[in-house]
Amino acid sequence: MTATPPIPWLAYGALALSMSLVGSYVALSKPLVLIFPVFLLAWLRFGIGAMAMASWLRKPADEPPIGRRTRALLFLESFLGNFLFSICMLFGVSMTTAVAAGVVMSSIPAVVAILSWLFLRERIGRRIQAAIACAALGIGLFSLEKTSSNAPADATRMLMGNLLVFAAVVCEAAYVVIGKRLTEGLSPKRISAIINLWGLALVTPMGLWWAMRFDFGSVPAGSWVLLLFYGLAASVWTVWLWMTGLRRVPASRAGVFTVMLPISAALVGVVFLGERLSSVQLLAFGIALLGLVLATLPSRPAVRP
Repeated sequence: MTATPPIPWLAYGALALSMSLVGSYVALSKPLVLIFPVFLLAWLRFGIGAMAMASWLRKPADEPPIGRRTRALLFLESFLGNFLFSICMLFGVSMTTAVAAGVVMSSIPAVVAILSWLFLRERIGRRIQAAIACAALGIGLFSLEKTSSNAPADATRMLMGNLLVFAAVVCEAAYVVIGKRLTEGLSPKRISAIINLWGLALVTPMGLWWAMRFDFGSVPAGSWVLLLFYGLAASVWTVWLWMTGLRRVPASRAGVFTVMLPISAALVGVVFLGERLSSVQLLAFGIALLGLVLATLPSRPAVRP
């Protein structure tokens, strides 16, 4: 009988905590976009991250030089996972609710699995397929609930917001798959610092344009504290935790942990933003959690004939 490989609980914990933090800042960014223009908010976020991770840019002695292919992957990782994700997510959240945005993001495991199969040639087992199906079922339940309860005008705006959030989902899935390639040769800290610097460079022209027209004196003190948390969570903590976990977990399995994103986003929306969850939406989240359990349970050891 072949021994069961050890379960990477620390890697699982890092992945779950990373997506929980993403969900919390997705929800908490809703009050921030009411104060800051989207491009200015993104620029401030990357600026906070650049200052926090300045020492992480230094190349470790045991790390190989960055080749042309790795440079291209780092740029794509930042362009899709940082720049486009932030823009689509911030505009999307401003047009929909934190709960709705969170549940739309439940589709990340399915999109990650498809991309990891296409680009990483990872085999998707039955248990991962079941976990992906749980996420899809949760989204379907939530969509039926929202369609029957919104006025036409609100529903149209919400649909646009949810479509933008889904665009962010595709960006996040690409971020997971590209990140798996990057962790094969670079440390999580250096990946985090470099892709944040690329994000800062991409958003700086629009960020500066809005900064010169914005009244910073009108921002309440509490919003600056929230902005600091948003910057550190989005640019530093979540990226480092995700890359650390991704080193030991296949991309398709890691994608299942993104169900923590909608759950934490919904909880923040309910606890801090006064939003409500119906019984159907609670059922949708329960199904998503079932998928996470299916993905992390240890497999049976193979029996040798």
